[in-house]
Amino acid sequence: MSNSNKSKEKETELERKVVQIRRVTKVVKGGKKLSFRAVVIIGNEKGQVGVGVGKAGDVMGAVKKAVADAKKHLVNIPLTKSNSVPHVINGRAGAAKIIIRPSAPGTGVIAGGSVRTVLELAGVQNILAKQLGSNNPLNNARATIDALQNLKTLSSAARDRDLSVDHFFSK
Repeated sequence: MSNSNKSKEKETELERKVVQIRRVTKVVKGGKKLSFRAVVIIGNEKGQVGVGVGKAGDVMGAVKKAVADAKKHLVNIPLTKSNSVPHVINGRAGAAKIIIRPSAPGTGVIAGGSVRTVLELAGVQNILAKQLGSNNPLNNARATIDALQNLKTLSSAARDRDLSVDHFFSK
């Protein structure tokens, strides 16, 4: 398989969702210059997710730039067997705060707005999330990514502390 086929294969498995499109203006000497800002979330539903922002003179150009930005900022997250997160975690971006808690199988994704989109595209299926402080979709998505980046598995926590995994279970 050639390199171009591998990159096309990788692109096709990433699903994307446009969270927000805003018309923004910049005041210049001749008047107001109009452009568009797009916020896009991409993920493969197997533990990889990214958030990107793009600005351009037309909507399609902004979305393309946002997708390219999201690909640069892809993060891998550890998922449990029940497609949840290993532990409770908080995330923050700007004024947006988010609390993410694992839940039992069959619960589904209980989250709102862009947080829900990020978690679904990451492949999480059982989770409780609450966004606090801000309703800005971009900051809430970034806060979710921040929280997901800080997740640790039992084995990684043991490795960081130079302990064996059995140490956590012995009393």
